[in-house]
Amino acid sequence: MADVIARISIADPSDSRLDDFRDLNHSDRRPDRPGGKGLVIAEGVLVVSRLLGSRFGCRAVAGTAAKLDELLADPATAEAVRRTGCRVMEISREVLAAVAGFDLHRGLVASADRPVEHTVEQVIAGASTVVVLEGVGDHENIGSMFRNAAGMGVDGVLFGAGCADPLYRRVVRVSMGHVLRTPFAHTGGTPTTWQRSLALLADHGFTLVSLTPDPRARHIADVLDPPGGVPPAKVALLVGAEGPGLTEHAMRATDCRARIPMAAGTDSLNLAQAAAIAFYERQRSLRG
Repeated sequence: MADVIARISIADPSDSRLDDFRDLNHSDRRPDRPGGKGLVIAEGVLVVSRLLGSRFGCRAVAGTAAKLDELLADPATAEAVRRTGCRVMEISREVLAAVAGFDLHRGLVASADRPVEHTVEQVIAGASTVVVLEGVGDHENIGSMFRNAAGMGVDGVLFGAGCADPLYRRVVRVSMGHVLRTPFAHTGGTPTTWQRSLALLADHGFTLVSLTPDPRARHIADVLDPPGGVPPAKVALLVGAEGPGLTEHAMRATDCRARIPMAAGTDSLNLAQAAAIAFYERQRSLRG
């Protein structure tokens, strides 16, 4: 029988062992700020279990008795706790709220250090479909993008200039933990130079496709599954921020521009929804 995982019972919100989760709602003191502690924070049983099963490892887990029971009932998750040696702390929901600064109704949080980020070369190695983001500053859109990418078989995510932190707590939560499992990398460069990195994708055989609502662009299905032709072996789908979209600098660096046809009286979809449709079209084209 596997050893029982020891739990530390804490009733004092000021206990320093809970500092990884302190002031989660405070913009200046959040522990997940890259310029601060730079921790990764996961919330809820599902996302915490995915954190424990990822390359991020784990520093500490804190939660109510019921949520810890639920988390550790899975043998693989319990083994991951043993392997990482993370501290397991049993606390009440009231104590957790006092530490975090708000009521965490999921009743369970975990922390991890940020590992060394993948390089662009590592993300695209062996990949057939990647998504490239430019200027996407909305955390919920980024989280949804990762969730959609995981569900639709996208192999990796690349961040161009002007994007928000993909390991911010809200991104981790909205992505359902998939940001911890889907490889990503930053291209580097400035808003007017990062596009040069797209040449690396072209050199590795990727067809670069800009997503745009421009009615002059080609139908997304015809780009990804050409009538009478064969789908590109490798595709990089570029998406920009809601509103401004991709810059002309970025679109000029791609092979073609593609649009999702819209009903009369509308011109665009939510960014994550539009990307999900493009991911689906790519997946569909590969199935034949």
